[in-house]
Amino acid sequence: MEIGDSLPSFNGINQKGETFTDKECEGKYTVIYFYPKDNTPVCTAEACSFRDMYEDFTENGAMVVGISNDGIESHLKFAKKHQLPFSLLSDDNGKIAKKFGVKNKLFGLLKGRETFVFSPDGKLIYKFESMINANAHVEKSLEEISKHKRGISSAG
Repeated sequence: MEIGDSLPSFNGINQKGETFTDKECEGKYTVIYFYPKDNTPVCTAEACSFRDMYEDFTENGAMVVGISNDGIESHLKFAKKHQLPFSLLSDDNGKIAKKFGVKNKLFGLLKGRETFVFSPDGKLIYKFESMINANAHVEKSLEEISKHKRGISSAG
């Protein structure tokens, strides 16, 4: 995916067993982050950073969605253990990651860690990839939403 591309059509099941679709992203900023695995050190740090900044995202009209290959049960335990207030979607067949162009890393052994930020009109305004620096995904996403909002308000 490139900046300016539209949010792909997708659906998945979240940790509560509910279907989540791209339609729920309409009209709001949306941060979709792909991560390799529940309950691993870097992935836990990333999820907890999104949790800790979650109020900042919602105050900016944004929703956060995490996606990995883990199953619904794993996501439910992960979300409860770390009190995650956002949806974690199961992409056990990799179809959602494929629509976003997320590639496996380390010779295909590890799922990619990529974050995508979409504007309320469904256009990609920012993407970030880093396997190690999980906190940067959170900070940069919020920063890009703030910059985008200032651009809209100053133009309007």
